Amino acid sequence: MKITNCFRDFAKYASLNVLGMLGLSCYILADTFFVARGLGANGLAALNLAIPIYSFIHGSGLMIGMGGGTRYSLQKNQGKRASTDQIFTGAVYLAAAFAVVFVLAGVFLSGAIAALSGADEAVFSMTKTYLQVILLFAPAFLMNNVLLCFVRNDGAPQLSMAAMLGGSLSNIILDYVFIFPCGMGIFGAVLATGLAPVISMGILSPHFLRKRNGFHFTRRPCGLHLLTGILSSGIPSLITEVSSGVVMIVFNTIILSLRGNTGVAAYGVIANLSLVVLSVYTGIAQGIQPLLSGSFGAGKQKEVRAILKYALCTMLVLSALIYCFLFSQAPWVVSVFNSEQNTLLQTIAVQGLKLYFTACPFAGFNIILSVYFTSTEYARPAHILSFLRGFLLIIPMAFLLSKAAGMTGVWCAFPATELFTAASGVLFFRKSRRR
Repeated sequence: MKITNCFRDFAKYASLNVLGMLGLSCYILADTFFVARGLGANGLAALNLAIPIYSFIHGSGLMIGMGGGTRYSLQKNQGKRASTDQIFTGAVYLAAAFAVVFVLAGVFLSGAIAALSGADEAVFSMTKTYLQVILLFAPAFLMNNVLLCFVRNDGAPQLSMAAMLGGSLSNIILDYVFIFPCGMGIFGAVLATGLAPVISMGILSPHFLRKRNGFHFTRRPCGLHLLTGILSSGIPSLITEVSSGVVMIVFNTIILSLRGNTGVAAYGVIANLSLVVLSVYTGIAQGIQPLLSGSFGAGKQKEVRAILKYALCTMLVLSALIYCFLFSQAPWVVSVFNSEQNTLLQTIAVQGLKLYFTACPFAGFNIILSVYFTSTEYARPAHILSFLRGFLLIIPMAFLLSKAAGMTGVWCAFPATELFTAASGVLFFRKSRRR
């Protein structure tokens, strides 16, 4: 890859992955829309209480997939073909191990998790159903994320995007069919979501059937060092997703005490829109990861810097467009999900949209910078930034600001956290340049 082709390659990989991640994020947004239309505020509250578990599953899959894909790309571009099969095999073993844990939780602990999430008598049954089914489909979610990342790093970003969009489109269609014509309620919504990664893997299958893949499953033993390397490279991706779940749990707890189930339903609209917005930045980050890893592995530092610059400039432009749209169209956006025309829900959610999404440019900067650090084999700053924005800052920020300013403080906790994390990221980036 020549320096003159950097922008072309960035535009190709980033655009394909942004489209794919937007499609992937619509798994839950489609559930939100159809559940709101079919089951009202209680269904929306139940969905929001259960969604954090999906974030844990999706985050685990991204950790293994992004970590394995990064290691695979680095080794391939350094000419170490012998170890690429072992990396893929290690990623599959890790996905299987995580899948066992999630499936066991679905079989034995779904009721306990629903109770811990704060589900009351009105929404407990729906919350438990969603949790149980989504956990039983965990193997499909995990393996789909692994294959998407490896196929993307194997030079087939178009196929990876097609698989993500195909899975998401099938989810939207099945959501409608299962909830309305079939009358399957919350079970229909989660069944449609669970079948989507199965369909996505079917779309990816030609890459293997036609033997275009540069990675294969091998019986050679995978050492502990290889497995920990995969996990280390993927930890920022895990924390990015898991933090969404943790934030939702904390916010649900706070909002339940402030506004009850209606407040939780309002936050459900914002939280699920947030998953879509963050998927844009995740798509840019995942798109540049193969390019950064390949250029860094080949010792092309100018290309690394150029790719990062393109990513950050694109992120800023998109952030401005996203926030202007959400600010100007907030009442309409909320009304799409407010099927019962609940006045209190409308008021809470509109205020929340305008405050919560001021975090857009800072969140985008943090996500892209974390992937930049891991792709250039400088993972520690990425880990620190991920922990700051995922756990160490946002949880105390949410409690402190909600205590001081009620719901306004809740909405401001996310932008404040991302702003402080971005300031730390600038310091780490300067240090990395000296390094």
